[in-house]
Amino acid sequence: MGKLWQGRFDGGTAANADLFNDSLPFDQRMWREDITASVAHATMLGECGIITKEDQKAIVDGLNGIYADMESGKISDITGAEDIHSFVENELVSRIGDAGKRLHTARSRNDQVATDFRLYARGAFDRLAKSLANLTESLVRQAEGSLDAVIPGYTHLRKAQPMCCGHFFCAYAEMFLRDLDRVTASRKRANVMPLGSGALAGTSYPIDRDITCALLGFDKPSDNSIDGVSDRDFSAEFAFDCSLIMSHLSRLCEDLIIYSGGEFGLFEISDAYSTGSSIMPQKKNPDICELIRGKTGRIYGYLTAILTVLKGIPLAYDKDLQEDKEGFFDCETNTTASVDIMAEMLGAVTVNKEACERAAEEDFCCATDVADYLTKKGVPFRTAHSVTGAIVRHCIDSGKTLQSMTAEEYRNFSENFEGDITSFVSGRACADARDSFGGASRKSVEKNIGSIKARLDTFR
Repeated sequence: MGKLWQGRFDGGTAANADLFNDSLPFDQRMWREDITASVAHATMLGECGIITKEDQKAIVDGLNGIYADMESGKISDITGAEDIHSFVENELVSRIGDAGKRLHTARSRNDQVATDFRLYARGAFDRLAKSLANLTESLVRQAEGSLDAVIPGYTHLRKAQPMCCGHFFCAYAEMFLRDLDRVTASRKRANVMPLGSGALAGTSYPIDRDITCALLGFDKPSDNSIDGVSDRDFSAEFAFDCSLIMSHLSRLCEDLIIYSGGEFGLFEISDAYSTGSSIMPQKKNPDICELIRGKTGRIYGYLTAILTVLKGIPLAYDKDLQEDKEGFFDCETNTTASVDIMAEMLGAVTVNKEACERAAEEDFCCATDVADYLTKKGVPFRTAHSVTGAIVRHCIDSGKTLQSMTAEEYRNFSENFEGDITSFVSGRACADARDSFGGASRKSVEKNIGSIKARLDTFR
């Protein structure tokens, strides 16, 4: 299949050079976008009188025919071209003759590729946003289903304070809502049309970029033709968005792995999302979580790669930019798949409420509430903190818990303790007491759930 640029050259390129230049194995993913953009370009050329209406119709009909044949699988062998753009144009010429050769009037492969990639990226942002919304909904359902459960919160992976279990799931819902907001904003910045920028300097033909802009659903044409063909900020943004999403997923996976282990036993991951061991019959491994955690590094790798590609290339277009797509496609595939499987798996995670409640009272989780009790009686907090520390030391030495202490024993440490102190040191009481805005009580979590749902609705 002939190259679009071969007229200037005396001979063919070396076989290994062709292989090294070849982008068809990965950019063929953009065939829909390439044909769609070409239809819009041909329509504009006809409307502006740059080509005849007859040629316009022949080109558009020919392109639509190629689209239909590729969609149905009638065209299955697309080898032989150096990229998907060459393949489509050569196929068009083979079908309609010289009229097909007029398609590339007032267009360079530089603005063609940039436009196709933005069209594809726009769809990738949309698909990822939909997946993030589904994941957030899954987290909200878990939060609603665990409002009655009390769970220990951790700092430094050591028990800290009791909280409503729904607070844990809402925390991750907040992270993914921020991700959804970022993806939506990035999509808007990507929705600028390079078509009409030409190779780098625009064109002398009387084109109307507003026509193609409207046909392709872009917000506006690019304001600078050099920037139009060389800007790949949207690709780097997509990689960053994916990296942060995977970071949040990895943290969630780490928590699920730890808290579903026998040493904690707070959650149970369904058998449907676990695997066993080839040698140890008792094993139930959280492989889905581990694989997501592992894929996070892979996504970080592309972010580093695209930033490195972009850092030193001069204006305008350079072949370096061919390296912008493989990693992008890999980011989309693996990030979206990770988000989707997590949304699915979360629906099958069981909260062990009894184990959670026991854990919320162990290891002096309610100690802060003992100090707060004294503070509310007028004791300075730093003094109350010291007194409570002494109580904890006493419990450790005598094998007691805060819950097994009597009111009389508490009064040995401060006359400000009264008989009601024993009702303040249950895990549930401590969790319910934290009803400040954004706090860990059931009441606060219910408000948080309502807020998450309302914000999620704004992305519909």
